[in-house]
Amino acid sequence: MDTDVRAAVVKSHLHALPPDVLDGLLAGAVRARTPAGSVTHREGEHAPHLELVVAGVVRVFVTAPDGRTMTVRYCRPGALLGVVSLFADRFTMPATAQALVDAELLRMSPTIARQAVARDTRVAGAFLRELSERVMSFIDEIPGSAFATVRQRVARHLLELAAQREPGRDGGTEIVVTVSQHELAEAAGTVREVVVRVLRELRQEGVLRTERDRIVLLDPARLVPGQGWNPGS
Repeated sequence: MDTDVRAAVVKSHLHALPPDVLDGLLAGAVRARTPAGSVTHREGEHAPHLELVVAGVVRVFVTAPDGRTMTVRYCRPGALLGVVSLFADRFTMPATAQALVDAELLRMSPTIARQAVARDTRVAGAFLRELSERVMSFIDEIPGSAFATVRQRVARHLLELAAQREPGRDGGTEIVVTVSQHELAEAAGTVREVVVRVLRELRQEGVLRTERDRIVLLDPARLVPGQGWNPGS
């Protein structure tokens, strides 16, 4: 197990498994590079899968009938994807998973994972904790998706992207986020014209400035709800 995979395991719900149990679970696992924008799983697929995010960020999003999308989960290193597909009857992928930036995934064998759960309660416990966290996070997501304004959703996505920047890459207090207006609209579940208006408001307030395919956050703290801006605007 290389250093990056070990670091991701430590951040995951697999961290407490004994080395021999973990080695058995990861037997035959394949590390895969996923370029930014690539879709790893599509809504409606039925195949079981189990993956550990080793590097980068993967977003999970749902799509409305009119084509708009809404991000429901951001998966950083240590995140597990697909655990529910191992145990759900007649599983159907409810959302699409896409690399937000260049990412690396460790793809594990669903068959080996199920066998490990059947013979070792410690593995079963690790997956139960993961599933419990997913349930609670999706419940927490409901108010943000159903009741948040577009401005709040745009701000959230900008902060999520800012959290993934390389340490030391930006100078001073400014943070550079590489994202297009179209990508922002997709993440926020709206259209580009609305995002343009929101960005214009934030630019006029001195929170950010916009450049070609990137946004410079001048005062990131003001993107946080309650930190100097009106979330209802």
